[in-house]
Amino acid sequence: MNGIKPKLRILIVDDHAVFRHGLKDILSRHFPEPSFGEADSAPEALEHVNHQSWDIVILDINLPGRSGIEILYDVRQLRPKLPVLVLSQHPEEQYAIPMLKAGAAGYINKVRAAEDLVTAVTRVLAGGKYITPSAAEELVKQMRSGARSAPHRALSTREFQVLQLTVDGKPGKAIAAELSLSLQTISTYRTRVFKKLGVRNNVELVRYALENRLVERLSKSRR
Repeated sequence: MNGIKPKLRILIVDDHAVFRHGLKDILSRHFPEPSFGEADSAPEALEHVNHQSWDIVILDINLPGRSGIEILYDVRQLRPKLPVLVLSQHPEEQYAIPMLKAGAAGYINKVRAAEDLVTAVTRVLAGGKYITPSAAEELVKQMRSGARSAPHRALSTREFQVLQLTVDGKPGKAIAAELSLSLQTISTYRTRVFKKLGVRNNVELVRYALENRLVERLSKSRR
């Protein structure tokens, strides 16, 4: 052993090159000569994860074609011990807890990436979890009340995936193929989602998702 520590290997998954560059700049100023990988789509991200070794993945929740929670699920299947730090423009109070339930090691809002990124990465690499104080406060409220403040917080990870894909306009067969489940199973999940959210059809589901800021732009995932 020569005593030289290996470079930190960071995979950044985001479809905006400028934002990826900004994250690399922040991390390069705080970690000694990190080694970066970049991906701007789900297939490219999974290719990197499947064929290379990484210390951490920094994942944008909104990518063209597939939702972040789907990609997170696939990463967890490929590399169960690989920590994933999720980035999003969604408020932490809305999305942090579902993403942590889905297996994320941390969650930060893109607006605060410059302030929170280094702290989040450091904590995650040490084996911990990272959420902002506002998300932690929301979690404490849920624990104290014994109930979630919004119906969608009662959704399981799979139900949340089905919600997102349905809102994206994908039919049942496409959702079944993407999640490797039967059409009957997808129908069951969708029925549960409708019941938990108190909606009767896809139109009401989309309205609920928009009102609760569960989607940023429906068109982005359809590019």
